[in-house]
Amino acid sequence: MSDNNNDNRSPVVQVKPLGFPWQTIDPFLFCVYHDDAYPKANGRMGPEASLAGRQIGQDFSRKDGWSMYHGETVPGFPSHPHRGFETVTIVRKGLVDHSDSLGATARFGGGDVQWLTAGKGIVHSEMFPLLDADTANPLELFQIWLNLPAKSKMAEPHFTMFWSEAIPRFVSDDAKGGRTEVAVIAGRLGDDPSSGRSPIQPLAPPPDSWAAQADADVAIWTLKMTPGAQWTLPAAAGEGTRRMLYFFKGATARVGGEQVQGPAAVELRADVAVEIVNGDAETSEFLVLQGRPIAEPVAQYGPFVMNTQAEISQTMADYRRTQFGGWPWEDPAPVHGHDAPRFARHPGGREELPAEAAGKLA
Repeated sequence: MSDNNNDNRSPVVQVKPLGFPWQTIDPFLFCVYHDDAYPKANGRMGPEASLAGRQIGQDFSRKDGWSMYHGETVPGFPSHPHRGFETVTIVRKGLVDHSDSLGATARFGGGDVQWLTAGKGIVHSEMFPLLDADTANPLELFQIWLNLPAKSKMAEPHFTMFWSEAIPRFVSDDAKGGRTEVAVIAGRLGDDPSSGRSPIQPLAPPPDSWAAQADADVAIWTLKMTPGAQWTLPAAAGEGTRRMLYFFKGATARVGGEQVQGPAAVELRADVAVEIVNGDAETSEFLVLQGRPIAEPVAQYGPFVMNTQAEISQTMADYRRTQFGGWPWEDPAPVHGHDAPRFARHPGGREELPAEAAGKLA
């Protein structure tokens, strides 16, 4: 691994091993990758397997390739509070059942993304129901925490669903027959007129997000490259933007001319285009997180992220007093049954289905 902090004109600033959670840079606070090989389901939407030897309620063991996390029957994260930032949850395999203190619920997965602005405070649960009793129930997701600037810390909570059917994607085939698939979750991609491709416009982020600021240059992209595929990550549009490339699946790749062994976190100069050449052995996958730093003080206490310790103290007092609206559900870990399709029910009762998103896209 290298640490190229001197300016040798390499687009690679530094390369470090991927830990848990992944190392992030402002404006991102946290990024975790869950890749759980859950077994067949039992009749209660949990794993058909013994839970012996696991610290139930606090199981991050990855025993047999999966964890229960804070779940006791169904894996996942029962009700917990947030204030002062956003969660972006990208579910690539499996399902997440969401419930929150505003009375909203959702079931999403298979490429769907939920973007939740916690703002002044919300309590939510994120459970991973296992529905298939005949075969394995793999789960694969990213959860990314994107900070909010001071002016938006106390914004009204809000969640947006990006259904998989509506997320912009494109495929790039190179001259040697390699293929790169890109999913554009946030951040306009492809402003270079010489590319011959029209820019890819992302779906609109929540209104109070840092990503909604015109000059924030926030991008969240996933890349999947076949063996030997080549693709050039274009330079960022804004000044001062920082960029991380997470090489989370695959053996080797050449990034900006430097050989990188996966898995790795690669900080890149954002002001230059960077060629990525996958190794010949296997398909590789990457996550790109970039943005202009918010550049404000960060005071964090667990699920609360503010600018000062005094604001953290006030947050804790507020939560003790109000529970951020209270928990309207009988169970701290609700799941939405065996038969529910993917859906979202927003505060106030408005319902949303993936088919509607697909219809708007058509």
